[in-house]
Amino acid sequence: MERLDRQVDAYVSWKRDLIREITRYRSWLSHNRLNSDGVDARLDRALKLLRTDHITLAFVGEFSRGKTELINSLFFSEYGQRILPSRAGRTTMCPTELFFDPRATQAYIRLLPIESRLEETSIAQFKRTPQAWLNIPLHADDPQRLVEAFAQVASTKSMPVHQALQLGFQADALEASGVEGEVLVPAWRHALVNFDHPLLRQGLRVLDTPGLNALGSEPELTLSMLPNAQAVIFLLSADAGVTASDMEIWQQHIQQLDDGNRNRLFAVLNKIDVLWDDVAGESYVQTAIDRMQASTAKQLGIPVDGVLPLSAKQALLGKIRGDQALLERSRLTSLEQLLCERILAQKEQLLEQQVVRQVIALLQGSQQILTQRLGKVREQCELLDGHRQDNGQMLLELTARTRHDHNQHHKRLLQLKTNQRLLQRQGELLRATIRAERLDEHLTRLRRSLTGSLTTLGINLSILHFFRSVEQDLGALEQEAALANKMVSAIYRRHNEENPLHGADAPLFQLAPYQRELKGLQVKADQFRLQLKTLLTEQRTLTRRFFATLVQEVVAMHQRLRQEAEHWASEALLPLMQHSLEHKQQLEAHMLRLKGLAQDNQQSSQRGRLLARYSVELEQQLAQAGEMLRVLRRPAPIRRQGKVVAIG
Repeated sequence: MERLDRQVDAYVSWKRDLIREITRYRSWLSHNRLNSDGVDARLDRALKLLRTDHITLAFVGEFSRGKTELINSLFFSEYGQRILPSRAGRTTMCPTELFFDPRATQAYIRLLPIESRLEETSIAQFKRTPQAWLNIPLHADDPQRLVEAFAQVASTKSMPVHQALQLGFQADALEASGVEGEVLVPAWRHALVNFDHPLLRQGLRVLDTPGLNALGSEPELTLSMLPNAQAVIFLLSADAGVTASDMEIWQQHIQQLDDGNRNRLFAVLNKIDVLWDDVAGESYVQTAIDRMQASTAKQLGIPVDGVLPLSAKQALLGKIRGDQALLERSRLTSLEQLLCERILAQKEQLLEQQVVRQVIALLQGSQQILTQRLGKVREQCELLDGHRQDNGQMLLELTARTRHDHNQHHKRLLQLKTNQRLLQRQGELLRATIRAERLDEHLTRLRRSLTGSLTTLGINLSILHFFRSVEQDLGALEQEAALANKMVSAIYRRHNEENPLHGADAPLFQLAPYQRELKGLQVKADQFRLQLKTLLTEQRTLTRRFFATLVQEVVAMHQRLRQEAEHWASEALLPLMQHSLEHKQQLEAHMLRLKGLAQDNQQSSQRGRLLARYSVELEQQLAQAGEMLRVLRRPAPIRRQGKVVAIG
């Protein structure tokens, strides 16, 4: 994993550079009296996004496909043995998240009891309640104790069949426990593993999932965890190809995650070592692998280069033994290359869009203002040089002219503030249309309906009515957003007419992404309803838990939409406010300088030197701005290797 390690290091270093330059820009703004609350809030959000950013890889597939073995080969080979439980049959019995928690004083495994499924509390909510989990300390310097601790993830327990059904397990997927009338089920619902590994420390997170039954009975996996992963890696076995259960997982839980981004869903055709044949020769083996790779891509409906043939077992052996030839033959490097070239590149592009471009736009605006300030200082120096006999009077005239310009900008700023208040009132109308209390009313009706529904039809009607209600709210919001966008467009159009050299595009409120997200959640609800052949008493718990999870996703989306409406209403005019405010502050600074020079009793040559010194200071500040821009424009590591033109 040296290549991936290097790329993740480069990615983290790039983010660190961005954080340093944005922090430096804030200080620069303050020094040059160009800062404002609005810009400061925007920079705060950019810094928070950079500091909390992470990359999640989700490994999904039926049991015995080698998911855990692949994770062992990627992250734990230096221990010389398998750390995560990996053997024939079912090993990963519950979804397991691997990450690094910088706030924790010790590595740990936290296990959530399977009985928590009886509650309508989501895993995300349980994560905020540490006492609900069993905590097992990890000792990274003792491999054997690590193995024993990780073995707990694969623990099972015996319980009566009816209780297992209440927990959401399917009858045909249960194994007899040896006790009459009882079956074996996973002891744990979810596992959190905080582990100090170089890649995890850099912000990489790994989600290891069990087979089909866990995806079907743990709604949060398919509704939240998998959709939020940067890449979903679907494990298949080369000795079996795409089986019926593999296809069921793909069609029900993975395929719909493809949101048009071909860099997100991948298949790993594991265990290619079963095809190795020293008698038939390497050419025969390669042909067999190519044929299986092409057929797998066709069955799953993904590009051929999105199917990666490899052997996790041989990769682990090659690393443990230091056998480079075996490691190369295992083809693990193909997965490493994919992670570097596609997933990290996708993450870089996202940060460039959400952070870098916005900061560059702010910095360019500030740089422009300072350039204009420098131009005025140079103009005043020339005027002083041309009127050495009467430079005192000239300074007074320059001060008066600057005061006039300042008054004009002050009037424009007052007009903008009036527009800002109008827009904030429009923002209040936006938020009122989707106020939290209205969503609570929909939720109350949904809970009442689900509690009283004993039939599939009743549940169907309840959930359909809920989504229709939320959809209608978004329709009303769309009308208010159109009015707000019309207002903002008119304000920007007037600004661009008055300032043709400093035109700006109006930032419109975008509702379409949230409408698409709501539609996607409704599709998932429909898929779940269609899977319900009958509604037995035992299934009602799973049904209610599914919709409780689904509702949490709608609530989270609704909350983000309200925040977006609030931020948009307060920031839509920020570029224009910043432009006018910076001009006003620039003119105020000039007036202070000119007033000081005019009142000074020094000789004209000394006055000229003071003004020249101010000019040099402005040039130095502009040089710093240029340096910050160069760093921010520097392409992200993956793009840099591809020799992509810098942004901005």
